Order: sequence, then C-alpha cells, then structure tokens
Amino acid sequence: MSRIVVALLFVALNFYIYRYLATDEVIPERTSFESFPMEIEDWKCRDPQQMTPEILENLGATDYLMCNFRGDDPKEVVNVYIGYHETQVRKEGGGSKENSIHPPEHCLPGSGWDVIEADVIPIDFEGLPGGTGEAKRFVIAKGNARQLVYFWYQSRGRAIARNHDVILYRFLDRAMRRRTDGSLVRLTVPIWQEDEAGAEAELDRFASEFVPKLDGYIPN
Repeated sequence: MSRIVVALLFVALNFYIYRYLATDEVIPERTSFESFPMEIEDWKCRDPQQMTPEILENLGATDYLMCNFRGDDPKEVVNVYIGYHETQVRKEGGGSKENSIHPPEHCLPGSGWDVIEADVIPIDFEGLPGGTGEAKRFVIAKGNARQLVYFWYQSRGRAIARNHDVILYRFLDRAMRRRTDGSLVRLTVPIWQEDEAGAEAELDRFASEFVPKLDGYIPN
C-alpha cells in the first residue's frame, strides 16, 4: 500500500511540475565561457576547439568550453570539456532539439573508445560547490592508447556523478527552485607507458588549479 501511495504522490507532483512550472523557469545569470582564462598557472590553452553547428545542436548546450590545456612538458596535456545547459526542459512547440545533458559513457563507444575501468569516486577540489562531491572515473582504451577520464555534473550547487542523482535533483530543483540548468565537466588525460598513477597525479594537479576558476561560469 505504501508503495502505491508514494507512486501516486510522485505522479501528482510530476503533473504539477510539468503543468505549472514548465513555462516559468528561472534562468540564472552567469559569465560566458568566451571570457574564460586561457592560461591557468603553468597550463595554457592555445587553440580552443569549436564544434560544428550540427554537433552543438545535437548536444543541446547553451555554452561550452573545449580545449587542450598544456603544461611545460609536451606530455602534460589535459583535454577539457564543459557543456553548460541553461535549461534541460524541451521547449514548447516541439522540434528535435534535446536540452538534457548527454552522459559521456553513452558517447564514448560511439567515438571508438572502450571503457575498461569505471568507478564513482569522491572529489574535494577547491572551488567545488560545498567543497566536495563525486566524479566518475574511467580508464578508456582505443587500440594501444589509454586515457584517464574524470567527469561530474556541476549543477545548482552540487557536484554529482550518479545518473539517478542527476535525474532526482533536476526533478526536485525544478519543483522547489524552478531551475533545471546544469553542466557537465569532463577532464581527460593520456596515460603514457601504462603510468596510470602519473596520469592521476597530473589530472589532480590541473583540477586543483582549474576548478576554482569555474566560479561565475557555472551558477550555484
């Protein structure tokens, strides 16, 4: 009986949200990634990457940052992708445009990479909302190449990694705060000569300097 009651309450709340809040969403103010610093301590982004209109339309991102930040050593490189979505609600009037954030684990196989390790780990980089959060940690492979990937959803004052948490908080925040904005932060580092620990240290060093710069670009 209790499960039926909970299910009915969920359906009722869902109806309320989509009936009364769908056209009254809060879009927070933020700074565009166009002004994001291309030099962060020893790391430099010399050639920001641009998406084609077709790819950007498919992702549904409002704004994004995509670049290789390189250190002094030629092997020091961190690929950064941040996609910001001011709303994750499909606009009225139909159309094919998808606004929700695409989980990277769904996209990697399509680009030829196989996930050979996958974990959810705690992160405590300075600048995270609340100081702590979670990330998904992947080791991916394409032929003999290996890469270490960290990604998390930094959205509305949280850094979370689990897809069911993303759905739950988006649902609750739409109901309580009239917001569905959010972002995906993804950092990728090559693993040289099977030195996974070295790649981990490099990613950690970069993230500790990079994450504090996100304040203002990703609203809390």
